[in-house]
Amino acid sequence: MPVNLKEVNGVEIQSKHKASCHCGSIELELSLPDGLVDIRRCDCSLCRRRGAIVASVPLSDIGIVKGHEYLKLYQFNTKTAKHYFCGNCGIYTHHQRRSNSSQYGFNVACLEGINPLKINDVPTYDGVNHPTDRR
Repeated sequence: MPVNLKEVNGVEIQSKHKASCHCGSIELELSLPDGLVDIRRCDCSLCRRRGAIVASVPLSDIGIVKGHEYLKLYQFNTKTAKHYFCGNCGIYTHHQRRSNSSQYGFNVACLEGINPLKINDVPTYDGVNHPTDRR
């Protein structure tokens, strides 16, 4: 069952919410009118290592406000998903999803004022046995 939230630990998710990497080189603005949608972890080889809690938005709902030149792209395996991180501090900010290429998954920890460690019962998706690997 998908987990969706309008607030985390008393902090409201704004309909236009700012996000950034650790060093501040990259700033994003996310359109989150429904709050955090489809909060999850993934156990694929990359997600397991980065440990991020992510949520989803349509591609049009993330804008790069600052630092496009610092965004670095990483792809692996099928090279379908596009994982973006800061070239200065290394923080993963978002990725174009493999299972739904019309959406970005984004790092909830990058949202201004949000502590993802305060989100209870985050489901883990099975990225090891990804549906697109069975085609």
